[in-house]
Amino acid sequence: MIRAYKFLMRPTVGQAVALTEMLQDHCSLYNGALQERRDAYRHGSKTSVKYGMQSAQLKDIRAFDPESQGRWSFSSQQATLRRLDKAFAAFFRRIKSGEAPGFPRFRGVGYFDTVDFPKDGDGCRWDSTPHDPVTRVRLQGVGHVKVNQHRAVVGKVKTVSVKREGKRWYVVLTAEQAPPEPLPVTGSVVGVDMGIASFLTDSNGQHIPNPCHGRRAAAKLEAAQQSLSRCKLRGSRRKKAVARVAALHRKVRRQRVDHAHKTALGLVRTHDVIAHEDLKIRNMSKAPAPKPDPGNPGTFLPNGAAAKAGLNRSIADAGWGVFLTILHAKAESAGREVIAVDPRNTSRQCPQCGHTAKENRPTQEKFHCIVCGHTAHADTVGALNVLRAGLARRKAQLA
Repeated sequence: MIRAYKFLMRPTVGQAVALTEMLQDHCSLYNGALQERRDAYRHGSKTSVKYGMQSAQLKDIRAFDPESQGRWSFSSQQATLRRLDKAFAAFFRRIKSGEAPGFPRFRGVGYFDTVDFPKDGDGCRWDSTPHDPVTRVRLQGVGHVKVNQHRAVVGKVKTVSVKREGKRWYVVLTAEQAPPEPLPVTGSVVGVDMGIASFLTDSNGQHIPNPCHGRRAAAKLEAAQQSLSRCKLRGSRRKKAVARVAALHRKVRRQRVDHAHKTALGLVRTHDVIAHEDLKIRNMSKAPAPKPDPGNPGTFLPNGAAAKAGLNRSIADAGWGVFLTILHAKAESAGREVIAVDPRNTSRQCPQCGHTAKENRPTQEKFHCIVCGHTAHADTVGALNVLRAGLARRKAQLA
């Protein structure tokens, strides 16, 4: 089992400068490799350049430019080239599947924030001074950097990554662990229905309110972004304004992740089997297609884009994808079972008689079956149907 740990680093002023230079030089390597691939395809009779060819050139690149490329870890530079190779692999995969291709682009210095070290001990060393009460990570070309280790790292460290977020620096570790002991069996099963009015409703009728962190911070974000828009490009005031906007977004993101952790932990501790909707969040948050006006060429009919934009904003603010990812990870560690079911008609099917109709849900909150007269909260009905479908799927898998 692989688990990730993220710790805040406390570099000195000189180490912070060295870390920034490391990101800049890796960004330069990434852009140079991308330019080589573009030139080879355009001017070399459609010749393709692969990762192995570019990795073989690293030795000559480091010898030619020892000041900016030769002082960093060789394996971390290989990881940067692999990142570019993965970008091209994803580009060709999207072409084959008919999606928007999204050709790999050049990275600006401010948009290249991570350097990976594929193996602990090769260009980096986690907890390099075990006899020192302060935890440190050693990075080639930077030195021993203090780390604010707020919890113990269990297992053997496999990879190390350095990440910049605004003015802060983080170290991200992946450790290989033995499977943990499962939590005691509770004998409880639950289905959950995710929404916007209520973040989560379970099959027992419990509603967890939506904290709406993004909406609460909207006024501050709007003021900060307006201040940013009035700053001159490449000015000192603009840098401060950018940092202010980034800090507000970072706070909202951390609040959203914290809420997801606490909600998922409560479910995992209480229930053995958790069924949820298999939501296609990306499809749900797509903008509506334009409607050309056949009577007036060049004009368009109303398509509800403004209302859909507000709904998309609420979906993004709820953070369903983050919550489901955390739920699956915690359930795996606790030995719980999580089942994803088809969400179609879960809020329109009567849990008493099984009749499915659009008219069964006259409002957002109310469910009233037009056949048997069963009345309940619509989200609770959805959670009950999700649980029923999840148990049926689990029974079929065990059979």
